[in-house]
Amino acid sequence: MAFAVRAITLDLDDTLWPFAPIGARIERLLDEWMRRHSPATAAMFPVAAMRELRARVTAEHPALAHDMSALRRLTLEAALRESGGDLALADAAYEAFFADRNRVECYPDAIHALERISARLPVASLTNGNADLARIGLDRHFRAQVSACTFGAAKPDPAIFLAACEALGVPPGEVLHVGDHPEADVAGAARAGLRSCWINRPAADGRCAEWVHAEVAPDLHFDSLAGLADWLDATLAAPAPRTRSSHT
Repeated sequence: MAFAVRAITLDLDDTLWPFAPIGARIERLLDEWMRRHSPATAAMFPVAAMRELRARVTAEHPALAHDMSALRRLTLEAALRESGGDLALADAAYEAFFADRNRVECYPDAIHALERISARLPVASLTNGNADLARIGLDRHFRAQVSACTFGAAKPDPAIFLAACEALGVPPGEVLHVGDHPEADVAGAARAGLRSCWINRPAADGRCAEWVHAEVAPDLHFDSLAGLADWLDATLAAPAPRTRSSHT
C-alpha cells in the first residue's frame, strides 16, 4: 500500500446514484404540481421556461451558488410571483420537489459496496448537492455528513474538504475522497491535501472517460464503487472482531 487510508469522504450524486434521471423527473413533477395548484404559473413557466428561470435566478444570486436548496426555493417563489400565483404555495411546492429529489435509484453495485466500505472505515458524505441521506435511508452508513448547502462553500474549495476531515477526526493526508468529477472531486481533494479516488463509470456506450486533467491525477481509479471496496478488502487488514459485552 503506497499510502495510508483511515477514513473516506464520499460524493453522492453520480457516485452513488445517477442524477440525470432525478433532474428530469423533478422537472416533470414540478410542472404537474403547478398545473394542479397554480395553473397560471404552469402556463407561464412550463418545463423549459422554468429551467430558464432557474438559470436566471442562479445568475442573479452568485453568493448562493453553493446552495441548491436556496436557489430552488427562490426559483419557485419567482415563478409564483411573476405569474400572479399565491406565494404561500412556495413551501408546499418545495416540499414536493424535495421529496422527489430524494427518490434515488442507486447504481447496482453501490449499496453493497457502501456497506462493505463503511464496515471497514468511517465514511463522511461530501456533496455539492442537497440530498437527504436520512430520507433516502442510507444515513446509517455515514459517520458525518457535509454539504455545500450547510457548510457555505462548494467543492472544489479546499475548506469543505478540510471540514469533512475535521468531522471525521482524521488528518487530510489519511483521508481518501471518492467521487466522479475530475475537478470538483479529484483535483479539489488533491489541493486540500487528501488522497483521491476517481469513480469513472461507463457511459451508455460502455466506454469510460479518459483522464484529461493536466494538473493532477487520481491516486485510485475504478469504474465502480465495488472496485474501491475490492481494493480496500485487498489492502486493509481485516477489522478486529467485535466482542460482546458482558453487561446487559
